[in-house]
Amino acid sequence: MSPSTTRLFNTISRKLETFEPDSGVDPSGRPQVTFYCCGPTVYDFGHIGNFRTFVQVDLLRRHLEFRGYSIRHVMNVTDVEDKIIRRVRETGQPLQEFTGRYEREFLSDLRTLNCLTPTVMPRATEYISQIIDLILRLEGRGVAYRAKDGSVYFSIQGYRDCGCRYGQLVNINPEELRVGERVASDEYDKQSVADFALWKARVPEDGKVFWESPWGQGRPGWHIECSAMSMALLGPSFDLHAGGEDLVFPHHEDEIAQSEGAGLQQPGRPFVRHWFHVAHLLVDGRKMSKSLGNFFTIRDLLAKGFGGREIRHLLLGAHYRETFNFTVEGLLGSRAALARLDECLGKLAVVAGAETCSENVDSPWMRQFLASMDDDLSVSRAWAVVFDWVREQNRLLSVDGISASEAAHALAFWHSVDRVFGLGDKPQDEVPVEVRKIAEERLEAKRIKDFSRADSLRNQLSDLGWAVEDTSAGPKFRRL
Repeated sequence: MSPSTTRLFNTISRKLETFEPDSGVDPSGRPQVTFYCCGPTVYDFGHIGNFRTFVQVDLLRRHLEFRGYSIRHVMNVTDVEDKIIRRVRETGQPLQEFTGRYEREFLSDLRTLNCLTPTVMPRATEYISQIIDLILRLEGRGVAYRAKDGSVYFSIQGYRDCGCRYGQLVNINPEELRVGERVASDEYDKQSVADFALWKARVPEDGKVFWESPWGQGRPGWHIECSAMSMALLGPSFDLHAGGEDLVFPHHEDEIAQSEGAGLQQPGRPFVRHWFHVAHLLVDGRKMSKSLGNFFTIRDLLAKGFGGREIRHLLLGAHYRETFNFTVEGLLGSRAALARLDECLGKLAVVAGAETCSENVDSPWMRQFLASMDDDLSVSRAWAVVFDWVREQNRLLSVDGISASEAAHALAFWHSVDRVFGLGDKPQDEVPVEVRKIAEERLEAKRIKDFSRADSLRNQLSDLGWAVEDTSAGPKFRRL
């Protein structure tokens, strides 16, 4: 399929634009998109807010691939920064051992949510030489300076003196910049605008986490890592940069400043052509917090009896630029919606039998679906198309008005849609450990004739989406 017109909101222009990559073609002749996404900081398990961003980025990638583009997708792994060093010090583990565990868990969560694996996943610690080279270049151009402690800072005033503008993604009044008021921490108050650390001189708290550099022992700042890795792997100017909206300032603004301050781009070409940001996620209407008890990792939700497919469906339910309210009730709604879809697909498969059909992207249903997705990934409209299609198929099935060939064509439509949505087939029911444990407790309660507790445990199973039937061979589980 040849690429078509897809319009996306561009944070840097603050408007909808036709997405027009400028990276040539791949070896097969397909137009190529060079694409960078800020990845995980591997100091803990990723939470559901993180994965809202990664699922929406995966949706964007899948849609562009469906539209005929070849995607070179780079997602970094931040494996050195303030929080990581603090946790390494607390645990006493070597840096790579500590970060390696959470990197593996992150990749496992991506697979659970059926996200495509990035083309390249560079670790910051593998790009120290490129980071040092970039800082040296910034120094040479007068947009970085060394402090007395051996740290190196980015100079906002020096950047402006080069004719560059700080504040491309956010509106900043240059007269309010507190130039020279250095920010050393990797994460700081988003209202604080000041020179920021590119290289941090080693301090006793860093322990063994340091590298040799022209400025002495130390480590990179967080912002410079992404600039060095993205330009090393995609070139000094590339098509698309994605991340959560919490990264717009200061992280992405500082990426632009460092990257364009180095002067590596050809005249008239920016560091990034198109910026794609995913809005915040709330849980039960509030900001996610462990103290509020509304902080969920993927493994927390799996333990509650939900599957990756249900979680992905819910995370795809709202537009990426809308603040999304995540609730357990919403997951139950996703379970019901998927059950309705799967029932229809199952009936179509029975009618189709051995009949098959190649992908059909020119049907009226497909044209409606793609028109919705081409309009800034309008998933609500796209889902409306899908469930209008489900209603029509159920109507035809109820009156025996569908042939094997027509059923095969209908299934081909869904398979095409799912190349974009990435939900995959209905999984075989796997009974979670927690569900089996409750069922065993229920059996024991019945054995000792504590029927009130047995009923309560049955209700717990129902809340988790499971029914249990007692048989001579043991409990038989069924998804509700």
